[in-house]
Amino acid sequence: MMFQRCSSETFKNEAGRKARVGLSPEQENALGLQSYKDVLRKSRTITSGPEYEMVVRCAKRLAAQTGEAGRKFDWAVSLVQSPQINAFCLPGGKICVYTGILPIAKTETGLAVVMGHEMAHATLRHGSERVFQQKQAQTLMAGVNFSLGDMSYEQRRAIMGAIGAGAQYGYLLPFGREHESEADAVGLRTMAAAGYDPREAVAFWQRMGQAGSGKQPPEFMSTHPSHETRINRLKAMMPEAIRIFEQSRSPALLEAPR
Repeated sequence: MMFQRCSSETFKNEAGRKARVGLSPEQENALGLQSYKDVLRKSRTITSGPEYEMVVRCAKRLAAQTGEAGRKFDWAVSLVQSPQINAFCLPGGKICVYTGILPIAKTETGLAVVMGHEMAHATLRHGSERVFQQKQAQTLMAGVNFSLGDMSYEQRRAIMGAIGAGAQYGYLLPFGREHESEADAVGLRTMAAAGYDPREAVAFWQRMGQAGSGKQPPEFMSTHPSHETRINRLKAMMPEAIRIFEQSRSPALLEAPR
């Protein structure tokens, strides 16, 4: 584990936190592009019409405000015909928006909330950081399993199960929730800088909470914070986001993603 930590790439992300990653930017981009192609190959995409134009326009405005972290990204966006309430941004800037999330977004500003959040995951390199975390957890489990060689199968299974649960709930899931909070913060600033009113973020996540009512697991068992926790944090971030919004009503735009 120490070797993995010492040999891993470290950088200070947009949220101001020192992060360790398990993939190079080139590896991330290659994996992101391949995954994007795989999704599109299996999906029906929409390539014209007002919803498509809104998605492209929103991605264009947000990409222009991702700064140095997204400067080298080859941004691309696709609208996928699907009832899934989902959107994601893969490493390297490949975005997919599912039509099922549009009724919850309601407006382009609502769409900017979720797209800004997902794009922040990519610019923060959260996927690569998760790879590193998984490597650390697997190394720990393998080492403990080796050290328990003299125990009976039942004893080993009980101890490994306890350690596995500890790694999941004490290390991997909290890091996942930290990633979500960072993506909320960076995404909120990005949408505000792109000229979208950040106050819509609270309303959007309230609608998401209603859409998933009764389906959300306890926060300590989830990679995502509870909707109440997320909304409270967004409210705390709002004064800064509103200041950015008021200063950036007419953002410069990049070329539209392909």
